[in-house]
Amino acid sequence: MRLTILALILVVAVAFVGSAMATPPGKTVEYPAGDQGKVIFSGDTHGMKQGMKCADCHPNPFAMKKGAFKMTKEDHAKPDFCGKCHDGTKAFSQTVAADCCKCHKKAEAPAAPAAPAPAPAPEAPAPAK
Repeated sequence: MRLTILALILVVAVAFVGSAMATPPGKTVEYPAGDQGKVIFSGDTHGMKQGMKCADCHPNPFAMKKGAFKMTKEDHAKPDFCGKCHDGTKAFSQTVAADCCKCHKKAEAPAAPAAPAPAPAPEAPAPAK
């Protein structure tokens, strides 16, 4: 009996750890990328609103552990991984250059420094009495 309860507690704990590691709506995970810029993975666009379940992507083709898989340019061109959905039918294509910026974000150039505030106007002399 104790072993059964312990096993049940362990199963529930593992289930909650998995959901704690997920990217919920309103959150993003950033992955470094090559010359195309970092990849922004958004919980808003990969989830229940789109009719997706965690099991649609995990553990196959993506392991649940962050950093367990390093995407290469060759992997990206395959119909596996992101291409499982990003095929131009289920979601936008990963082969159309204009769509690259939907996931890959290049670093923004630093903003130009703000112009200095203009000097205050000199005060007018007080009127003579």
